Amino acid sequence: MLIAIAASLAAGACFALAGVLQQHEASARPSEEGMRLRLLLALARRRLWLVGLGFAVLSYGFQMLALAHGPLILVQPLITTELVFAIPLAARLRGCRIGVREWSGGIAVAVGLAVALAAARPRGGAPMATTGGWLLTIGIVAALAAGALAGARTVSGSPKASLIALAAGLTMGTQSALLDITVHRIGEGAGALFGAWQTYLLVVASIGGLLLIQSAYQAGPLAASAPVIDAVEPAVAVVIGVALFGESVRTGWLAGTAAGAGVLLLLAGIVLLDTSPRLAALHEREKAARPGSAEHAGPAPG
Repeated sequence: MLIAIAASLAAGACFALAGVLQQHEASARPSEEGMRLRLLLALARRRLWLVGLGFAVLSYGFQMLALAHGPLILVQPLITTELVFAIPLAARLRGCRIGVREWSGGIAVAVGLAVALAAARPRGGAPMATTGGWLLTIGIVAALAAGALAGARTVSGSPKASLIALAAGLTMGTQSALLDITVHRIGEGAGALFGAWQTYLLVVASIGGLLLIQSAYQAGPLAASAPVIDAVEPAVAVVIGVALFGESVRTGWLAGTAAGAGVLLLLAGIVLLDTSPRLAALHEREKAARPGSAEHAGPAPG
């Protein structure tokens, strides 16, 4: 159990470093690259972004180690401590101090998510589903993601980053379910693996999710995107697990009340972070540092 706790905290720290480094690089890219594959191509040539990608891979290794020694209900809540690491690290990197509001928002998101997951306590099923069930699920997720992206076009700053992050969380939650069924098919042989359309959709979802995450990082401060992704991704995975894979969650008034309280605390934390004047000012500084901005270019020749 001590190994599981230590590995979970290490995974959270690595996730935090990955998000901070990648957001630092993504926020410096011109805004017209947002939601385009050329954003990923440009970031892939940045050493710091690749270091962040390396930390993300390392974090998955720690997560696997934690799951080998402890239950998911312990590991997943501990990994959400990444928010407590990521937000102050991101502010520090930009030379900005965070206050009580920002600390409270980050802690509220982490604690709320941990409480909701602990109350729901999802239990395993079999990663098998009908094609019709998959198509219905994908259609719902695609519609919700499209709605979030449409809303993102009407706003700017932290709300824009949060809406793109919502689309990213929806995509990555679906990707987690697709990964589950793909891993299950590996044991059935190469024919079953490469003959299933879900395998190829997994690749599309992975690339699309990565693009959406980096676009969210580009659109606003890390505190506006990371909490939303961390909350939506496991929620979508749990819903798909229950609806398609026959997994179950704890029911009853006590579990439901605790899960509801966790969700409300999580949402309150996201609102605190999205409406933070300090984080809004930090985003303006990030925009000013982008190539092509008026502040970055300096005064016009006289």
